[in-house]
Amino acid sequence: MPPPADIVKVAIEWPDAFPKLMEIDQVSPGTARLPGEATRGTKTHLWSLGSHEHFALQLADGTRYYITEKNRNDIKNGSILRLTTSPSLSASQLHERIQSSSMDAKLEALKDLASASRDITFAQEFINLDGISLLTQMVESGTERYQKLQKIMKPCFGDLLSFTLTAFVELMDHGIVSWDTFSVAFIKKIASYVNKSAMDAAVLQRSLAILESMVLNSQDLYQKVAQEITIGQLIPHLQCADQDIQTYTVAVINALFLKAPEEKRQVTDGEMAHILAQKQLRSIILSNIIRSNQPINDEMAHQLYVLQVLTFNLLEDRMMTKMDPQDQAQRDIIFELRRIAFDVECDSNNSGSIEKRKSMYTRDYKKLGFINHVNPAVDFTQIPPGMLALDNMLYFAKHHQDAYIRMVLENSSREDKHECPFGRSSIELTKMLCEILRVGELPSENCHDFHPMFFTHDRSFEEFFCICIQLLNKTWKEMRATSEDFNKVMQVVREQIMRTLTHKPNSLDQFKSRLQNMSYTEILKIRQSERMNQEDFQSRPIVELREKIQPEIMELIKQQRLNRLCEGTCFKKTNNRRKPDKYWYCRLSPNHKVLHYGDLEESPQGEVPFDSLQDKLPVVEMKAVVTGKDCPHMKEKGALKQSKEWLELAFSVLYESDEYLNFMAPDKHEYCVWTDGLNALLGKEMTSEYTKADMDTLLSMEMKLRLLDLENIQIPEAPPPIPKEPSNYDFVYDCN
Repeated sequence: MPPPADIVKVAIEWPDAFPKLMEIDQVSPGTARLPGEATRGTKTHLWSLGSHEHFALQLADGTRYYITEKNRNDIKNGSILRLTTSPSLSASQLHERIQSSSMDAKLEALKDLASASRDITFAQEFINLDGISLLTQMVESGTERYQKLQKIMKPCFGDLLSFTLTAFVELMDHGIVSWDTFSVAFIKKIASYVNKSAMDAAVLQRSLAILESMVLNSQDLYQKVAQEITIGQLIPHLQCADQDIQTYTVAVINALFLKAPEEKRQVTDGEMAHILAQKQLRSIILSNIIRSNQPINDEMAHQLYVLQVLTFNLLEDRMMTKMDPQDQAQRDIIFELRRIAFDVECDSNNSGSIEKRKSMYTRDYKKLGFINHVNPAVDFTQIPPGMLALDNMLYFAKHHQDAYIRMVLENSSREDKHECPFGRSSIELTKMLCEILRVGELPSENCHDFHPMFFTHDRSFEEFFCICIQLLNKTWKEMRATSEDFNKVMQVVREQIMRTLTHKPNSLDQFKSRLQNMSYTEILKIRQSERMNQEDFQSRPIVELREKIQPEIMELIKQQRLNRLCEGTCFKKTNNRRKPDKYWYCRLSPNHKVLHYGDLEESPQGEVPFDSLQDKLPVVEMKAVVTGKDCPHMKEKGALKQSKEWLELAFSVLYESDEYLNFMAPDKHEYCVWTDGLNALLGKEMTSEYTKADMDTLLSMEMKLRLLDLENIQIPEAPPPIPKEPSNYDFVYDCN
């Protein structure tokens, strides 16, 4: 008779004693009556240790997490547990030890505290003892008396402060204590560690992490932090060789940008825009991070992407500002565009009658390509792009004057209706570029898509526009377009820009060079090639052939998904960048009847054998597969803050007794493979986007193979008629 499912066999360790094997009932209240407690029998019978309230069980792995009522069901067969002091007793002892007068004892206590604080059970107990306040007091004043000894005990002092701040960060990461409770003195002390030119690397990292969390979690703390530290004071940390410090520094800069009031983020008079120009932040990031010898890790790539988005978002105000046709200063910009293009000398002396000047202005505005020839200011009342389009046009006219004049005069002198309207094109192009770069949208939490070329120029968006408007004019001529083809040209230009951006050019010049190779003829070739690869014949015989082949292809995809599940996948349990990752592995048995899974110490290099996976889930017990927000682990409190990207990777298997197995796929491909495979096991339809893509690819290949012998033969829409029966069958030869 198999043992009950609620009974797990584990090993219990105790210092200086042989480990004991024991069965634990995960359902019985006696197993963990209080948070962090083990069974009474475990403590009193095995080693006769006395009062059970002073002891608890921990996982013996590197995490050392306490076993509690909430997580005791996660104990697996064969787990190794460690009998240790209870969370409350450990918290009380460490609370006392960190106040020791001995420097060495204090250092060891803070080191143990930094390690233990990763566990939320211990953290809650330590916080209940007002431990956060004790740590902040130590940071504010407790370490002052040791600073006199800093010259002779500098390494020890650095470690002392480092472990203090590490414990503080770990405790605050649990979200138990509000960030709004901290004093100005504490903020000033943390800021002072960042502002010092020579500071221990670990202390600097923790201080930057604390400042970032303060700014992001409290608008009131943003005001206090902004008074103590400026972006200019952070810039020297970008010039060090430690990429972790550089990453935390960029993260703090992003936090200050993100939480800055609207008036500070204005393009013209805003403090943030002024800092970008004056402190040379861009050039320092370019030379010390993007073009450094060491590769950019994922977290740094994400922070650079966030900075890129926030920088472009400075343009949102101009993008959403309509032009006032009655504003003379704004109208003067249009006059300047006209003056640069045509260099009309009579403007200076206002010669001629008013009617004559109006007629001349109307003619010139038509040559400039505005929709409203009489009052072109009306063209800039559409938002987006609003005044941003006019800003781009003026920048192009002043900084690329020869190209601007050549473009306007070339098109204004044509009389074959093939002229490219510069004004209308600039407005629509600016709107398109804002859509491509998502100006005005908040950055995604898990995106790493930054473009190095935007860090190579102080006016990167305007330069980007100047390159693209010349591309538009070139493409217009290649397509021999007329005004009726305007939307078609814009579609081609968007495709040219998007395809070039995927190559991640390192500079604007490289982007411009790549665009030269992305001509309209090349776009046509690419489109033709893609149509050939995804050809969809519409004739009736071809449609019938596709319908006949489709079930075979779907069965092939199903077998591929199941084979992939048999190979197995490693999944992460945690995704906090400040905590070590925990892994577990899941794979399907070769007979497709059982899911085997279990925890791992680290990510494996290949397949994990079945005998190392202790837990099993029979396929017959599976009831459903749910995804996204419907997953149990996405409904938990801590998961509510997860971004859209995390929701798109989450799925769960529901099985009997309302139990569930939660997954967080490492990427979109694994998500599609597993959801498809699990649905196939349940006899349900595979609906992922990868299944559709595989179906299109394989079906297209199979169709081309089947039709290979019919090349250049016209396939009729209807089958040929059946001929009449012959008058006799004398031509039939009887072989018998």
